[in-house]
Amino acid sequence: MSSLLVEGDLSHEASVVWLEDLNPLDYVRQTIDKTPRRRNKPRWARYGRMVGYAELDDSAEADTDSGLYRRRVFFLLPHDRDLAPDGLYAAGAPGEAVDPRTIEPRRVGYKTPRSQHGAATANP
Repeated sequence: MSSLLVEGDLSHEASVVWLEDLNPLDYVRQTIDKTPRRRNKPRWARYGRMVGYAELDDSAEADTDSGLYRRRVFFLLPHDRDLAPDGLYAAGAPGEAVDPRTIEPRRVGYKTPRSQHGAATANP
């Protein structure tokens, strides 16, 4: 599992929505964003591109101070392996990166040989 998120952070996830085909992606980065809604695509004003997000169940409560919901967002940066296969992450992956095939609602996901070394060297 990722050392950056714990499953307790994800206890209200109802579904994961992917915006791109996962087949060419060895890994995705995951983070928790604060958003004004439980569902629908959140706004993305960060560097890189959003490739997926979690939707929350009806029992999820907004933060009492900000009024925002904590939701998981999946993203990639321009220097990640999908766009720069011979670049910085030709081998290895960022700390917050996990194999998208291991992600489910309420489960953090984890690193695999594919996420660490790419599909060409991953075990089937």
